[in-house]
Amino acid sequence: MPTITALLHTENDGRRLGRCLEMLYACDDVVIIDHSSHDDTLRIAREYGARVVSAAAAKHPPVQTGWILCLDPRESVSEGLATSLYECKSGSTPMNADSTFSVFLREETAVGWRDHPTPQTRLVPATWNRWRGPLPVNNDSSQLLQGELLRFAFP
Repeated sequence: MPTITALLHTENDGRRLGRCLEMLYACDDVVIIDHSSHDDTLRIAREYGARVVSAAAAKHPPVQTGWILCLDPRESVSEGLATSLYECKSGSTPMNADSTFSVFLREETAVGWRDHPTPQTRLVPATWNRWRGPLPVNNDSSQLLQGELLRFAFP
C-alpha cells in the first residue's frame, strides 16, 4: 500500500496551520519545513504530530519513499480530496513511479470563493525532481483527483 506524506513549508503560520493539519487524516506522515518561525507554528505542528525540519537543514524533498502531497499552510484538504487520497492508498487509483496527480484549488477572497481554472500538480512520487520552490512544477499529463484544495485568505 503506498504511503502519502504531506509536505508544508511554514513561516509564522501559527494562526492558520491547525486548520490545514486537521484535515490531513488521509496522510501517513506530515513534514513541516520551517523557515525560522517565531510564533506558535512549531508548537502547533508538533501538537498535531508533524515532523518539523528547519529549512536550513532540510534536503528537498525530505521524503525518500512513497508519495508527497504538497500544500501551503493556508490550504486545507476537502473531504472529497481526502476520499481520493484514501482511494490512491487502497489501490483503487493506480499509482506508479511515472504518475503525478493534480487537484483544483478554490480560494477564499473578500467577495467569496474563486475557482482556479487550471488544476495544480500536488501529489507526486518522492523521487520527483521538478520543483518550483515548495511546490512541484505542474505536469500537464497529471491525473486529476476528485475533490479540491481550499485556500483560506483569513485565519
